[in-house]
Amino acid sequence: MSGTGRVGPDTGMVVAARAGDPRALDALVASSLPLVYNIVGRALNGHADTDDVVQETLLRLVRHLPELRDPAAFRSWLVAIAVRQVRDRQQRRASAPATGGVPGSPDDVADPGADFAEVTILRLGLTDQRREVAEATRWLDPDDRELLALWWLEETGELNRADLAAALGLPGEHTAVRVHRMKEQLHTARTVVRALRARPGCPDLYAVAGGWTGEPGPLWRKRLSRHIRDCARCLRQDSDLLPVDRLLAGLPLLPLPAAFGEQSSAASYSGAAPSAASHSGAAPSAASHAAPLTGFGKVLGVGARGVAGPVTVAAAVAGLVVAVLVAVQLTKPSTPEATAAEPGSAATAPAAATPTPTPTVGGATPTPIRA
Repeated sequence: MSGTGRVGPDTGMVVAARAGDPRALDALVASSLPLVYNIVGRALNGHADTDDVVQETLLRLVRHLPELRDPAAFRSWLVAIAVRQVRDRQQRRASAPATGGVPGSPDDVADPGADFAEVTILRLGLTDQRREVAEATRWLDPDDRELLALWWLEETGELNRADLAAALGLPGEHTAVRVHRMKEQLHTARTVVRALRARPGCPDLYAVAGGWTGEPGPLWRKRLSRHIRDCARCLRQDSDLLPVDRLLAGLPLLPLPAAFGEQSSAASYSGAAPSAASHSGAAPSAASHAAPLTGFGKVLGVGARGVAGPVTVAAAVAGLVVAVLVAVQLTKPSTPEATAAEPGSAATAPAAATPTPTPTVGGATPTPIRA
């Protein structure tokens, strides 16, 4: 592990947010967003459900933060939530009656405009073997992509092995075995990527790939790799492959789109005491409802219908937090003092609650170029 990064919330921010400081909670969600986006995006490789899974992870962060016993364990706790949401999504897709769980069905395909491998290449400016590693991730099994999303962040210094093992719910020895197997599959995928890119290419490899549609996947990785292992011409292409650990060392988190890269700092937390208004119990201002949250697509820079232009990360995150907090308040039972009628007077009916906006997913990203 390179040990370079681990940017994110400090313990003081977590403690303040857990205690109910709304400014700290806004900042905590905003600072957690890049890590969650990188885990979910790489695990699902840009599937159309990525926005939903990221949003649900952040919602669970807000709802269950008071249950976090050790603020220092926040990062491991958050990563475990993200992994559970990814697995829940995969289980729902596998059992969906509309598709019968058939891979490749219309409801079980990646969003062609959100290929995470291509996004990684473009935004991080990857070239040569680093680019090949990113392209090789498209050929992995779903379970290996989930593990890759965590291990990638371990190698870049954002997570440690304890974070990874806790997220997987496995002991350290079992985690090490799974990582080793995943790396072997990734290496095999790298050999496939390089053999297909070779010029002049291997005629026998092209013959094996005769029925291939051009869409990377585990099945064709196995078929093509069987030929590559037995082909002296294809094997010569792999003589200079560098260890993937060295290639990932020092890479940063994949940033959010440029429109929000600089604006995310707006949701900062200085540790100062919150204003009196934050504890007054007053309803959110009209400005907080002017552009209600319409899904994680807005956080990624996609404007909502009827909203001119994108909102900042801070505003979108604030809307997310407000929506959850309002929902919690609306579900609290009324106290007897607040609802009981005064002696000799008519009972007053409680005011109708304003429905909380339901987050939805929206937006699209440019169509990537396949290898």
